Amino acid sequence: MATALYTDLSSYYDLMCRDIDYQNQSDWVCRLHQLFGNESKQHIDLACGTGPHIRHFINMGYQCQGLDINQPMLDIAEERCPEALFTLGNMIDFSVDEPVDLISCFLYSLHYCQNIAMLNDCIKCVHRALKTGGMFCFNAVDKNTIDNDTFEQHCLQHQDSQFTFTSAWDYCGEGDQQYLAISIEKERDNKRQTWQDRHSMVALNFDQLQQMLRPYFEITLFEHDYTKLVPWHPSSGNAIFACVKL
Repeated sequence: MATALYTDLSSYYDLMCRDIDYQNQSDWVCRLHQLFGNESKQHIDLACGTGPHIRHFINMGYQCQGLDINQPMLDIAEERCPEALFTLGNMIDFSVDEPVDLISCFLYSLHYCQNIAMLNDCIKCVHRALKTGGMFCFNAVDKNTIDNDTFEQHCLQHQDSQFTFTSAWDYCGEGDQQYLAISIEKERDNKRQTWQDRHSMVALNFDQLQQMLRPYFEITLFEHDYTKLVPWHPSSGNAIFACVKL
């Protein structure tokens, strides 16, 4: 599950994600936790990266931990969030000393579990790590709705260089493997550098995912909209899952 781009180019990660509204996403999950979860505030963020979500949860009064597989990302997270505890580890095989109240996994990172078996291991770990009534919140994409011709791209100027960041899903149409293709292009003084990475990720539809979660959680799906709480519509290919431990 190691990703070379995230490890070797971790200093570019925050630039790549500059357009993400971490504050809004964190506030939305906090509201969801208040509605569906318990009243305590012990929190773990899986695949926490450089810790921007954790920073906002700390500001909202949570006691936070972060888990990520890339140490350079965690080094940045520790500087950003010195109040939090960070652990180098894999979300398919983690444990906690004491159960927590909320586990989050943003930015489709749950798909970094590379196959169905690994995803099932991750779900079991999350279930064990939560208190009864605790909530697991994450977003996901349904493999049956992926359009390989669609991509996200943004450009920005930073330290006399022009950066272009591009990401896209790639799914062959069958099986439980999909890919996230990411590229970074840096141009300065008419010289161009390009880095590319292709991350193997698990592919499944929402019926499969709910079947995997159902033995452990009460599940509610919402539209992938961090500005309001809207029930998920079956035609949508993206959703936010709120899962309360039974």
